[in-house]
Amino acid sequence: MKFFFDYERKEVAEDYRSTQIYKAVYQRWLADFESITDLPKSLRSTLAGEWNIQLPRIHRRFDSVDGTRRYLIQLQDGELAETVYIPEEHRNTICISSQVGCALACTFCLTGQLGLTRHLTAGEIVAQAIVAQRDNLPWETRDDFNIVMMGMGEPLHNYDNVMKSLRILHDTQGLNMSMSRITLSTAGMLPAIEKLAEEPIIPNLAISLTGATNPKRDELMPINRKYPIEKLIEAVDRFPLKHRQRVTFEYVLMKGVTDAPEDARSLARLLKGMKAKVNLIPLNEAEELAYSRPSDAVVERFREILNDHHVDAFVRKNRGNDISAACGQLKKKWAS
Repeated sequence: MKFFFDYERKEVAEDYRSTQIYKAVYQRWLADFESITDLPKSLRSTLAGEWNIQLPRIHRRFDSVDGTRRYLIQLQDGELAETVYIPEEHRNTICISSQVGCALACTFCLTGQLGLTRHLTAGEIVAQAIVAQRDNLPWETRDDFNIVMMGMGEPLHNYDNVMKSLRILHDTQGLNMSMSRITLSTAGMLPAIEKLAEEPIIPNLAISLTGATNPKRDELMPINRKYPIEKLIEAVDRFPLKHRQRVTFEYVLMKGVTDAPEDARSLARLLKGMKAKVNLIPLNEAEELAYSRPSDAVVERFREILNDHHVDAFVRKNRGNDISAACGQLKKKWAS
């Protein structure tokens, strides 16, 4: 049986029926064909034998004291996709995964310790957003969320499935997500960034940088040895941006490793003249990691140096740390 969420609307049916089905599943939240009463009864029976429109089940949900929720979503083969829902004052955020595990082995990220188990399909990526949406948002505010592809995995390592998931999420007859509400974060897979720049639909781009020089980044992010920082910056500088749009650079601050004033000045020099902003992420500590979080004063000094050099920088608020849902902490903890 075909998993409905893996398919674009044009692949579901040839005529207006595909629009009816898409709207029923994505916009009316119907979970069985018998409920889609605007379809002929005989067609409903046929479709029920061909298509699975059931969302994957929630294996476990963890609730943080700050309102953040971490989900372990069980896939058809028993594997678990990890998803995080972050309630915010102006718009909520759903952080979704593109892989089970990750192959890039960044030294400060727990997901990298897992290695790569497998890529997620387009439908497994899409379904995470829908599961979190329906478990948290009432019908009246069902569209009040953004999506960030910052969960487990490197999205551009799973390029084709990620791009297909974006087309499905963007479909006007489905979730109708504007690309301005979706952000894709990459550690810097250069050929894929260049390919993404040529796509007809392009999400917001975030670059996981964490290190402003090749020696520092080589140590922390092995991908830099293949795609050095100067080549990455050149590719990002060429990336097509809309008016007033900026690329986000994510920079993890680790005590004695990436938090020195000279690190801040190196970062400012690297980004000089670019349409960019910096999200500073004080390390979310874990006993499996050899690094520690710098003090608030050091974090604030780092931000001030960037701002003094005309680089807009913001400190990302820690969310969900008590349930291992914070940035860099996704490792399928407490799966059983």
